[in-house]
Amino acid sequence: MYHISSLQLKKQTLFFLLFVFPFFINAQDDVEKVKSTVSKSEIEGYIYFLASDELKGRQTGSPENKIAAQYLANMLRSYGVKPIPDTDSYLQPVALKKISAASKTTFKAESISLDEIFIMNKINTSYKGKAVFLNYGLEEDYKNIDVTGKYVICIIGSKDNKAIRTSFSKTREKRQLAKEKGALGIIEVCSVDKPTAAQLEHYLNSESMSLSGSKKKEKDEFTYLWINDKNEEINNLFSTKKEIDVEVVVEGVEESTVYSQNVIGIVEGSDPKLKDEYIIYSAHYDHVGIGKPVENDSIYNGARDNAVGTVTVLSAAENIAKYPTKRSALFILFTGEEKGLLGSKWYVEHPVIPLQKMVYCFNSDNGGYNDTTKATIIGLGRTTAKNDIIEAVKKFGLEAIDDPAPEQGLFDRSDNVNFAAKGIPSPTFSMGFTSFNEEITKYYHQVTDNPDSVDYNYLFKFFQSYVLACRKIADNPKTPFWIEGDKYYEAGTKLYQK
Repeated sequence: MYHISSLQLKKQTLFFLLFVFPFFINAQDDVEKVKSTVSKSEIEGYIYFLASDELKGRQTGSPENKIAAQYLANMLRSYGVKPIPDTDSYLQPVALKKISAASKTTFKAESISLDEIFIMNKINTSYKGKAVFLNYGLEEDYKNIDVTGKYVICIIGSKDNKAIRTSFSKTREKRQLAKEKGALGIIEVCSVDKPTAAQLEHYLNSESMSLSGSKKKEKDEFTYLWINDKNEEINNLFSTKKEIDVEVVVEGVEESTVYSQNVIGIVEGSDPKLKDEYIIYSAHYDHVGIGKPVENDSIYNGARDNAVGTVTVLSAAENIAKYPTKRSALFILFTGEEKGLLGSKWYVEHPVIPLQKMVYCFNSDNGGYNDTTKATIIGLGRTTAKNDIIEAVKKFGLEAIDDPAPEQGLFDRSDNVNFAAKGIPSPTFSMGFTSFNEEITKYYHQVTDNPDSVDYNYLFKFFQSYVLACRKIADNPKTPFWIEGDKYYEAGTKLYQK
């Protein structure tokens, strides 16, 4: 048996008090700080406002989107968060080119006329002439067939996979092949149910946007449509013919310039050295606006996507403004995410502080949830901040898990990817889901995503977890970075000159 002298015991006790106990106290202090600012009733109130019918789905560039931006700017101001440097404003203008929806679409093929037409390339067109059926419209299908000056008609996707997401991934290849072969346009035939058709209508036929001022490309005059053919009428026409006569009309597509806003605020760090490093806390506040009515509801309120993420970042802003972290904080609420990650794309090209000072981007975005015991962090294992996030989430009774649906490509489908591409470590903090199943798709980009359908007891824990994770990352003496070998590791070493 080992015996410890009273002097040795005193030395060990002193070591614990001087070196171990402060870390324990700080950890406890951070939990208490989070609890003191994160309020369930405030969370509920903010989400109910942002996802209200009055904001009409926060469509980018709409008056309601501007109201949301002003509301968020005022919230940052009320917390004591500072505006964009050298200004008194929290709003960063984002210039966008808007392409309107078509006012008329027509498809006729001999004796049939189909009206569920989804426009992949928004241009006006008027065509009467021949169309050739080419199976799936892939390389092998063009063998010994001349499509010069004609339209190509084919089936979406490929023989092995006609799922919508896979079919979208094939469109670039099919477009390029058809253009190279001399075709004037391509029409893909699908057979989808009413909810899927409503989604395609909303995404493909409503107005679209791109960044204004980007390098001008030659206008693409190549027509590309999807047509819903539930009764296989087109297939029946081609059963006895190689070519048929078709009429295709798209009218009323117009271009204009609109302005939207990113909402930005800053809190300076408390450490004389670490305050030169910034953590970005980001989310998008836009949603998809108004679409065709589904059971008499046409407003896509976007409670989960992404009022929740927006308010998550507001919670971090309120907390860090009251209790500054060692590193500085940059809060960014993006517009235009639903139009192609446009707000974040604009920001990384027009940063208010040099990007090399941004050492981490902690994004928050959501499609939905199906497990209220978890927080799902897309890219959890890709940065050295992994343990800080896991420990923070655990403090509030949740489990942090990584991306359970890599086939969805979620890391590259939110605003974080524009920062990752520049080299900034950028995971996304999301509500708990273990698969992209029916419970997710029931609400994801649907009129059902309303504020009264959200579990606020779960959100209370979820928000607290995010804010504590923010504090841990921002106070960690070691600067976070990508795990070596990651897709964006080299971009990071270049940005930070490591």
